[in-house]
Amino acid sequence: MTGLSTSLEANGVAVRDDFPGLVRPDGSLWHYLDTGATAQKPQAVIDAVTRAIGVDYATVHRGVYGRSAEMTRAYEAARRTIAQFIGGREEELVFARGATEAINLVAYCYPNKGRVLLSQLEHHSNIVPWQLAGWQVDVCPLTEDGLIDLDAAEAMLTPEHTMVSFAHVSNVLGSVLDTGRAAELAHKAGAKLLLDGCQAVPRLAVDVAALDCDFYAFSGHKLYGPTGIGALWGRAELLDAMPPWQGGGAMIDKVAFTGTTFAPPPQRFEAGTPAIVEALGLAAACDYVSAIGIGNIADHEAALVAETRARLGAMNDVTLYGSDRSAGIVSFMLDGVHPHDLGTILDEEGVAIRAGHHCAQPLMEHLGVTATARASFGLYSDEDDIAALIRGIERTKRIFG
Repeated sequence: MTGLSTSLEANGVAVRDDFPGLVRPDGSLWHYLDTGATAQKPQAVIDAVTRAIGVDYATVHRGVYGRSAEMTRAYEAARRTIAQFIGGREEELVFARGATEAINLVAYCYPNKGRVLLSQLEHHSNIVPWQLAGWQVDVCPLTEDGLIDLDAAEAMLTPEHTMVSFAHVSNVLGSVLDTGRAAELAHKAGAKLLLDGCQAVPRLAVDVAALDCDFYAFSGHKLYGPTGIGALWGRAELLDAMPPWQGGGAMIDKVAFTGTTFAPPPQRFEAGTPAIVEALGLAAACDYVSAIGIGNIADHEAALVAETRARLGAMNDVTLYGSDRSAGIVSFMLDGVHPHDLGTILDEEGVAIRAGHHCAQPLMEHLGVTATARASFGLYSDEDDIAALIRGIERTKRIFG
């Protein structure tokens, strides 16, 4: 693997050492290649969560005592950190349980429902909410190398389309959307653009202003933060025009049995006691990634993807999916072996991959398969993980003859 760095480093120390979850109970290293599903957590995030739920813990926005005020300041500072991580302002960032809830929020609350243009590679979380909320769904095809076909999208868009909702990076193919052109064609048709950024924010520099999107959704647990927290960024004027998502405490201005008025965004969309601990954990994750440098992470993962695709591409019994320029993700099939069987044997070798339809059944149908094997990288991944993956595949071949 000449020319491929063994591991990403920060201040001369391998960042892999920051992740206790990568060590198995017997002390051996776990070759975790399922970061696309959920990322392992660095010690800095674990410490931030422990502190927040322990010695610093108090409620927010309600208490008049000192610790509550301190926690409120920390919570809103976390919002500011997370918003800045994607180039947004804190008043434009709504906390949600994850990208799924964020997309549901837009699907249900956006006042100008009409037709929404999706693509064949979307995650179920960017399909089902639009259906349930009553939108008319149109589907944009893909190019031969697995990109969203924006020429086709432009031809399909009509004045009836009020929303375009695309994955910034495909969770199966790793293909990266041409966001500039997507925004241009959506706005030309009079539609708004929502980007599902789950797979993008951990590995690409995201600046919502430069992307020219109208909404951006992402989850914390794929960005090395806790589960149960994510965010919706939205243009201030769009959020201001949207009605509340859920009702309860914290999202109100004044409540009476004769009627209720609501707080301005983002609080309008955050009913009930928020995910305080999780928000602070996600802010710590953003700080951790920023300290390493998203550009360094992108370069590191690109090298890992290139090496993996080269090694797998040299096998005449492996089918690769997606583009050579995939971001952090490699999906493939081994002839005569179901991905679940491959995943089970790899697990015996200390290698964790994802096997299945990856919550993208329409894409599987397009590819003509029911499932694929998926290796997805993180900032802690290295060439030893690739070597272990290849060893496990070779063992699988021997087992299956």
